[in-house]
Amino acid sequence: MSRSKALQSYILVRLLLAPLMLLMIATLVFLLLRATPGDPADAILGTRAPEAAKAALRSQLGLTDPLWQQYFDYLKNLLSFDLGSSLSSRGLAVWDVIKEYFPATVELSFCSMVVAVTVGVFVGMVSASTENKFLDALGRLFGIITYSLPLFWVGMVLQLIFAVNLGWFPLGTRFPISAPTPPPATGLYIIDSILAGDMGMLLNTLHYLALPSITLGLLLSGIFERIVRVNLKQTLQADYVEAARARGIPEGTILISHAMKNALIPVITVLGLTFAALLGGAVLTEVTFSWPGLGNRLYEAISLRDYPTVQGVMVFFGVIVVMASIAIDIINAYIDPRIRY
Repeated sequence: MSRSKALQSYILVRLLLAPLMLLMIATLVFLLLRATPGDPADAILGTRAPEAAKAALRSQLGLTDPLWQQYFDYLKNLLSFDLGSSLSSRGLAVWDVIKEYFPATVELSFCSMVVAVTVGVFVGMVSASTENKFLDALGRLFGIITYSLPLFWVGMVLQLIFAVNLGWFPLGTRFPISAPTPPPATGLYIIDSILAGDMGMLLNTLHYLALPSITLGLLLSGIFERIVRVNLKQTLQADYVEAARARGIPEGTILISHAMKNALIPVITVLGLTFAALLGGAVLTEVTFSWPGLGNRLYEAISLRDYPTVQGVMVFFGVIVVMASIAIDIINAYIDPRIRY
């Protein structure tokens, strides 16, 4: 089989598996919600609400129907891209909830990923180039600590130090309450501030975004540190690196121009695998920092047993993760032909 046909076959298989993965995600979300203790009518209306109102709400949710019928109605709505209406947002469509809150999550996730990749690759590069030395030990310790610490605990500690005690960073919102927000061109405050040409708005946006994104980025950077260190260490022992040293090429040039190019190939795979962890970490970060993103909104919907919102947001996150995974696999297949066979 030629390389082009092998690549086409690989891509086709990945695309055909995507609907199956999405079906599994949707099914798990549906079953786990209904297995969770608690009555949505009590959570939304309160335990003291009239029984007639609770019964009407259960009927509206379809909870009085058999489970199999609820499931097939749920799948039918998903196939028609109907995520329903949010019960905890006064009937607002779930798509509108996503549209309102998702840009804040995108901004937090993107900035966190930039911090994670930058710090992780730098520490991994320093650690690999100083094998079995003091900096290498510090790099490995950094990777272990950042990988193992719980995000919510680190978030609370950093808030206490840098926001409460030192007062360097604000908390609990995305932009100063007393100042007008950037014109809503994209919903992304960084881009909207740049489009508006307002440097003050941009600095305010970055100021409010700094602490949560640095926290999440640092705790994810340990993943990149470990993968870069291991791969760069192996690359530095390759024959072509030894040949470059024999020709008298400076060690810094060998590290940056020769070894790092090959060592960073696995980072592309890690980027895709980290994306799912990033969304999960964004939920915890948003709740910990009271960040007004879709993760925080999802947490509120779970607390209120808002089935349509939880189902819609979880499936939406699932679609993003599956699409990102497919994109990373296709990019890897182009870069490394061995993946196709």
